[in-house]
Amino acid sequence: MEAIKAPRGTRDVLGDESWKWARVLEVTRDVADNFGFKEILLPIFEHTELFSRGIGEVTDVVQKEMYTFIDRGDRSITLRPELTASMVRSYLEHDMRRRPQPVKLWGWGPMFRYERPQKGRYRQFAQIDFEILGAQNPLADVEIIDLSMEIFRRFGLSNLQVLINSVGCPACRPAYRETLRKFFGSKTQHLCDTCNERLDKNPLRVLDCKRTECRDQTDSAPSMIESLCIECGEHFAAVRRGLENLGASVSVDNRLVRGLDYYTKTAYEILSGDLGAQNAVCGGGRYDNLAEAIGGPRVPGVGFASGIERIVLTMEAQGAYMGREPHVDAYVVTTGSGAEYEAYMLAHELRAGGLSADMDFMGRSMKAQMKTASQAGAKFACIIGDDEIAAGTVTIKDMETGTQETAPRGVAVEKIKLRKEGSR
Repeated sequence: MEAIKAPRGTRDVLGDESWKWARVLEVTRDVADNFGFKEILLPIFEHTELFSRGIGEVTDVVQKEMYTFIDRGDRSITLRPELTASMVRSYLEHDMRRRPQPVKLWGWGPMFRYERPQKGRYRQFAQIDFEILGAQNPLADVEIIDLSMEIFRRFGLSNLQVLINSVGCPACRPAYRETLRKFFGSKTQHLCDTCNERLDKNPLRVLDCKRTECRDQTDSAPSMIESLCIECGEHFAAVRRGLENLGASVSVDNRLVRGLDYYTKTAYEILSGDLGAQNAVCGGGRYDNLAEAIGGPRVPGVGFASGIERIVLTMEAQGAYMGREPHVDAYVVTTGSGAEYEAYMLAHELRAGGLSADMDFMGRSMKAQMKTASQAGAKFACIIGDDEIAAGTVTIKDMETGTQETAPRGVAVEKIKLRKEGSR
C-alpha cells in the first residue's frame, strides 16, 4: 500500500525552515507594536456568505478558488481565503466602534485557495495581515504603506518598488467600467477567454491579467485616474503627497486594480525583482464599503497582506539576515551502562537553569553521541559516566575549541552559562 502524502499544493514546513518563519513573525510583532497595532486571532473557517458578499461573487477567488463545504448542520462553510473580511466581521461583531477610532488590528495564519501551485504560491499558505478600521483620512493609507515598507526594511530587503493606483469608488467607477468596455470592445479577439468573460462582468479585472496577449492590449487602456470623482482624486493626491513627504519612491501603475471587489480608492503593491513573474510580496489598499457589504454600517478601512512564504523566499534570494538557526546549548553524552538516568537528571538541571539541552535515547556509542551533538549545533558536550557519577562531577567539552574541563555537578550549569555568555 502506497504511503499517504500531503495534498497537492500543500507542504510541510520543517524545522530547518520554520525558524525563519519565527524570525519573520518576531520582526512583524516588533513593527506592529511600534505602530500601535493589536494582534487578533481569527477562525480558520467562516460562513461562506462572508466571502461571497464581501469579496464579490464575480471574483476569481469566490468563483474558482474557495474551499467550501457543507457542515453537519447543513451550513455552507469556507476555509478563509484571506483575512480582511474576517477582520471586518470581527470588528462589527464585537462592536469595536465603541472603542477609540481608528482600531488597528493585525493577525497571521494559514489561508486556503484552490489555484495552480507555483514558486512561493500554495493552496495552503500563510499571511501576515494589517488593517486600520474606522479612519477615512488618507494619512491612514500612508501609514499602512509606510508600515509595510518598514517591515520589509527590518527584514533587510532591498530592490523594492511601490506601485500605487486608485480604483475609484461606486460614484465614479461605473462610468470607467463603461469606458473600458468600449475600449476593449474592438479587441476581444486579442483577449484570452477569461478576460472576455471579465469584460462583461468586471472589466477592471482585464487590466490585472498577466497573460502577454492581454497585457499588450492594456498598454494604451484609459486610466482610472482620469475618471476619478473629485473626492477620489483629492484622496489619491493626498496619499501621494504623504508618501512623497516620507521620501518613498512610488510609481503609479494604471493596471493595478487588485483582485477583490471590496477595494475603493487606494490600491498598492510592493514588488521585489527576485521572484520572476510572481514578484509581488505585498498588496493592499482601501475598502470603505466592505462593512456594508457584509451587513454592517459603513466603516472605512485600509490594510494589506503579505505571504510568509514569499517573504522568506525574498529574504533568501537577497541574502538578508534570517537570525540564527536554533541549536542546543548542551548535549549530554553518556559513557558506561548505568548513566542514562543521571544523564537525564543533568539535562533536567540544565533546562531548569535556562539552558537548552538534549541527550541520546537510542543507546548509541559515545562517538555516535558526540557526532549527534555536533549535528545539533551544541556549544558544549556534558559527558557523564561511571567515573563522573562516583566523583559527583561532569566533564564539559567546548565543541568549537575542543577544550574540556571537569567541574563539580552542582556548579556545571553555572559554568556553562558563564562560558556561553563569554562566547557571544
